[in-house]
Amino acid sequence: MLNLILHTSNAGRFYRVEISDNLFGEYTVLREWGQHGRAGSQCLRWFSNLRDAVTAAETSRRLAQRRGYHLSEAGVAKGR
Repeated sequence: MLNLILHTSNAGRFYRVEISDNLFGEYTVLREWGQHGRAGSQCLRWFSNLRDAVTAAETSRRLAQRRGYHLSEAGVAKGR
C-alpha cells in the first residue's frame, strides 16, 4: 500500500491518493479530498495491473499540485 498525502498552503484542506492491491490480483486507487475535521469525498477506481494504477495515481497527484496542494511533512506513508 502506498499513500500520498497533500495539503493546501493554508492547511485547511487535504487530498490523499492511495494505491493498494486486493485478493483478486487487482489494484485500486483511492482518492480522498476535503477539509480537515470533516468527512471527505472519495473516489475508488480498479485496475487490472499496477502500471495503470500508478499512472492514474501520479496523474491525480500532479493535478492536485497544480491546484495548490503540496506533499505534507509526512510525505509518503507506506503501509499502516
